[in-house]
Amino acid sequence: MAKKKIISESSNPKKNKKDISVGVVGSGSFATAIVKMLVENCKVVHWCVRNEFVKGAIELRGHNPTYLTAAHFNLKSLKLTTDINDLVAACDVIVLATPSIYLSDTLDKMTCDYSDKIFISAIKGIIPKVNDVVAHYLRDEFKIGFRNQAVIAGPCHAEEVAMERLSYLTIATVEDETAEKLEGIFSSDFIKVHTSKDILGNEYSAILKNIFAIGAGIASGLGYGDNFTAVFVSNAIREMETFLEAIYEAPRDVNESAYLGDLLVTAYSLFSRNRNLGNLIGKGYTVKSAIQSMNMVAEGYYAADSIYKTAKQKNLKLPIIDTVYAILYEGKNAEKQFKKLTAKLN
Repeated sequence: MAKKKIISESSNPKKNKKDISVGVVGSGSFATAIVKMLVENCKVVHWCVRNEFVKGAIELRGHNPTYLTAAHFNLKSLKLTTDINDLVAACDVIVLATPSIYLSDTLDKMTCDYSDKIFISAIKGIIPKVNDVVAHYLRDEFKIGFRNQAVIAGPCHAEEVAMERLSYLTIATVEDETAEKLEGIFSSDFIKVHTSKDILGNEYSAILKNIFAIGAGIASGLGYGDNFTAVFVSNAIREMETFLEAIYEAPRDVNESAYLGDLLVTAYSLFSRNRNLGNLIGKGYTVKSAIQSMNMVAEGYYAADSIYKTAKQKNLKLPIIDTVYAILYEGKNAEKQFKKLTAKLN
């Protein structure tokens, strides 16, 4: 029987691992993938998981019991906890990788000193408690300024990271020194890292692409083909650019991988939970039943409400966002809504 691959061992056995203290908060698929990235470069990765069952299962079997179960860890590379304060106190760099709907409950328990820590958001959704992005939530609720923040953008599916398929990350942060540090701990033989200073642009684009992916999935479920999807995605990137310019003007090229690339993989890939949610709706599932049938959070559903309302406040014309919102939140018929949408795309 072939031995299981221990993913905390670098493909280069002579590689010197760093002593940097880094931790991951969350135990879903992307959180697990991030831990996999980090153990390539860090001697120990602190990992705050949701409960004692998950912690015990990882300690017993060496893998996450629910997500990316084929990825096995060398337990000597991990320090597991269920206490956010234990992790934050021990780490200089904290990666937040919970679903957006759970982040406030998690961080509300944080009572230790975090004033000199770097917080990285790997969350691609709106925080319901404040109806805002993570960057603003950390700044306004916890006084964590942008100099102590970073954002991870794709294109980077957790499933492909687990298989060590070549993947790309964009890490957005305003500090050059921070960018260099983070590039060093995330880069590996199968992870290529680029840096950016567009924190808000990268965060909003990661949110928008999930909404567009739901739309692409609905189209697929309704029977639209590749020709339509190509037109749909080309219009989606223009809507993304319109929204980003209205929210936060900055030097950016939406044709770069963090924007267009992440949109493409999320709209087309069968690994995309947002596309899969849309596909179920297109096939006739109600929105509620489609959500309940999934074992992972589709961030685009929760974000669509906030993004739609923000777009209306700014008088933006975003027909794809309008269409997806109407189906998800107004109970409109998907087939009729997409028939109307086809006349607005070019």
